[in-house]
Amino acid sequence: MKKMMKKLVAGAALTMAAFGAFAADPIKVGSVLSVTGPAAFLGDPELKTLQQYVDEINKKGGVLGRQLQLVHYDDGSDANKANGFAKRLIDDDKVDVIVGGTTTGATMSMVPLVEKAGVPFISLAGAVVIIEPVKKFVFKTPHTDRMAAEKVFEDMKKRGISKVALLSETSGFGQSGKKETEGVAAKYGITLVASETYGPKDTDMSPQLTKIKSTPGVQAVFIFGLGQGPAIATKNYKQLGVTLPLYHAHGVASEEFIKLAGPAAEGVRLPAAALLVADKLPANDPQKKVAVDYTKAFQDKWKTDVSTFGGHAYDGLMIVVDAIKRANSTDKAKVRDAIEATKGYVGTGGVVNMSATDHMGLDLSAFRMLEIKNGDWSLAQ
Repeated sequence: MKKMMKKLVAGAALTMAAFGAFAADPIKVGSVLSVTGPAAFLGDPELKTLQQYVDEINKKGGVLGRQLQLVHYDDGSDANKANGFAKRLIDDDKVDVIVGGTTTGATMSMVPLVEKAGVPFISLAGAVVIIEPVKKFVFKTPHTDRMAAEKVFEDMKKRGISKVALLSETSGFGQSGKKETEGVAAKYGITLVASETYGPKDTDMSPQLTKIKSTPGVQAVFIFGLGQGPAIATKNYKQLGVTLPLYHAHGVASEEFIKLAGPAAEGVRLPAAALLVADKLPANDPQKKVAVDYTKAFQDKWKTDVSTFGGHAYDGLMIVVDAIKRANSTDKAKVRDAIEATKGYVGTGGVVNMSATDHMGLDLSAFRMLEIKNGDWSLAQ
């Protein structure tokens, strides 16, 4: 009888322990992503990545003994909608952290809300304005537009190019990119001899490219945009018979760009994360393992090509999870402090070392200069 009672008590204790673990409130990770609309080829792999790795982390027991719960909304590539969804995440869903904004416009519409509410926010967007000036609760994982311009100009300088035409998008990312490109050109001995713009939903950039083509002295063209627009511009470039070197920013760093631009993408150069050339990295590259592992896991799960945008989401989630573990808490102020103290995190985008004055933590070495050869990414020579 006593043995049976002991067994019953032990069984009840186990049940209660299991129930207690099960009943612990989940850690809520909020997200607003551009899964549809012009920026969909950025937002779609971001959402897939967050879903995949939240599931994986939960299967391994979660974080601090609690499950992660992903609460996500699709802003349809509309910054105004992103603002409304951020408000919902903070006020109604009571999320612990937010990962994403896909675009700069969406991110910047969310920034005042997260700052006021004191919710740690890791953006997946590119513009330097997101982290400069530093905002207390706002961080980002992708390389900045200023870094992209510098990496491109560094490469142009090596190739003896000094007179450049710029074609930039009128989106938040494109406008910031234009400003940063203009700001660093002189440092690399580059003169911008022409500057044209196009809208994110434009379906033909031939008029702007025709103007550029007829500008005297142009040695190369630099297109600064994201989503479908740069692919259309690349096709127009080829159709107009322009043979000058063509560069893009990191807003097109995905297989989708090559598919959309087709043969016209051949020879295009751009700065991007090591992720796109994971299998081509030397064995001793610190990013090789994380890039190869993420690529394999993503492709196995979704049966589709990897992109740097999904990688940015992976890095954002892992930095948050690491910070919660180090803070040993979901207290928002403690998690914010732990994110800011991130050092030596090896991610798909580079090695991250954040500080009170740097809420991104990447330097120019985190960018690789790539060239599209035979319809695939290669390290530029």
